[in-house]
Amino acid sequence: MLSQEELLGKGYEKATFAAGCFWGVEAVFRKVKGVDFTQVGYTGGDKENPTYKEVCMGDTGHAEAVELFFNPSIVPYEKLLELFWEMHDPTTPDRQGPDIGSQYRSAIFYHSEEQEDKAAASKRQLEQTGRFNKPIVTQIVPAGPFYRAEEYHQQYFEKTGTHGGCFFK
Repeated sequence: MLSQEELLGKGYEKATFAAGCFWGVEAVFRKVKGVDFTQVGYTGGDKENPTYKEVCMGDTGHAEAVELFFNPSIVPYEKLLELFWEMHDPTTPDRQGPDIGSQYRSAIFYHSEEQEDKAAASKRQLEQTGRFNKPIVTQIVPAGPFYRAEEYHQQYFEKTGTHGGCFFK
């Protein structure tokens, strides 16, 4: 397994998404050909090195998120955005199914102006389809520090042999 730096050196790009419970979000992205590294963690808040318990208390400002490294020649960023929009309800502020709190918000954390532009364009395109009868509340914000979650959260479904525990449409 290559390190994050080695992947970036080989032309991979980084993407970060928050769409509710990070276990399920990671599980979806791990199945995508061209996504060669994923990790769950916390981002978008103001506390350094938060714990799961602190994030769940809602005082850190962080979202549960997935950081991934992808090969854009195999899977373009636009495809990752399509999957992101499909895997959750982007119209529910601070909530996905039974999971409630700002840590479950819908957000795209962009790592470049190109990602910002593509994310904004995909959001506009989705809004124009009329698929949702409520406004899309997904935040499109610059990526900041990403804090890897505790090891037992990484690849949770694979480790536990379960597939429940997260709400997905």
